[in-house]
Amino acid sequence: MQADKTSVAIIDYGMGNLFSVKRACEEVNLHATITSDPEAILKKDAAILPGVGAFGDAMKNIRNLNLIDSIKDFIRSGKAFMGICLGMQLLMAESEEFGIHEGLGVIEGSVIRFSKKLNKEKIMKVPQVGWNTIHKPKGKSGDIWQNSPLKGIPEDTFMYFVHSYYVSLKNREDALSNTVYEGIDYCSSLKVNNIFACQFHPEKSAKNGLKIYRNWAREIKRG
Repeated sequence: MQADKTSVAIIDYGMGNLFSVKRACEEVNLHATITSDPEAILKKDAAILPGVGAFGDAMKNIRNLNLIDSIKDFIRSGKAFMGICLGMQLLMAESEEFGIHEGLGVIEGSVIRFSKKLNKEKIMKVPQVGWNTIHKPKGKSGDIWQNSPLKGIPEDTFMYFVHSYYVSLKNREDALSNTVYEGIDYCSSLKVNNIFACQFHPEKSAKNGLKIYRNWAREIKRG
């Protein structure tokens, strides 16, 4: 590992677009290691919990790999932590995906499904797949993105989404950005202390997605 590179653990629990995340990290001079070793994760400067797929299966894998305590301990350490897509959802208390499943419970909130039926005439297309914009949550004043990985990202920038469920936060102040899909204005990213998490995939979101990784890398190096 080069001395000028910051080390990042990409947590592997068998359900993630790991190599695209790794490439994005390396593009911004972060030395990323894909690992499911709890001790190796705790030794890194930062960690990313990516993910695609079903919430219940993900939590089962995380539990079987003895990763729950290491993820929680890493977050408690104060080091930078990123959750992506399913990785953001797993931080919540529970999900209603195919029954009620307990999450990591790091952030107060739940994961709920987009309602398929909007009204008698219109059926919502689920999952949401493709490009959609992010905006600052209503009622939040000032530049709330200034001290976050979204710094310098223009409002209404398009990001890439693939999901059928979304996060409903108990504390709306935790929301960093929102996105509207079929009239539902939901949390598309959050910032809580050392945690940044997003429903969209920054590694698949072109230059502005890469800018998020670059901003996050700067935060890590500032400690």
